[in-house]
Amino acid sequence: QVQLVESGGGLVQAGTSLRLSCAASGRAFSTYNMGWFRQAPGKEREFVAVITSRNHRTHYTDSVKGRFTISRDNAKNTVYLQMNSLTPEDTAVYYCAAETTGFNLREKDQYNYWGQGTQVTVSS
Repeated sequence: QVQLVESGGGLVQAGTSLRLSCAASGRAFSTYNMGWFRQAPGKEREFVAVITSRNHRTHYTDSVKGRFTISRDNAKNTVYLQMNSLTPEDTAVYYCAAETTGFNLREKDQYNYWGQGTQVTVSS
């Protein structure tokens, strides 16, 4: 079984930065497409960013382009989400997820494994 554990969340002020980490178990991490999703209270879980397994290509939802950066370190079985210029609209529980096929990577239902989530709260 693949287990994912997020860390790095917390309470920060608008305009500051935060880096989230997601540590994965197992030996197949380098073969997974790794995504970040977030869910605000009362809202559906939404796509944030993904980094592919093959060429480490990245894709972002429009609202975070230019502010967030996803990266991975296969030697450490870890994926990161660097979040800059945070706003209150970024407040949510952030989840990392792993996908195996490479298709429809913006769709949450395509992902096979999920972490427990880490809370990010941005105050004004």
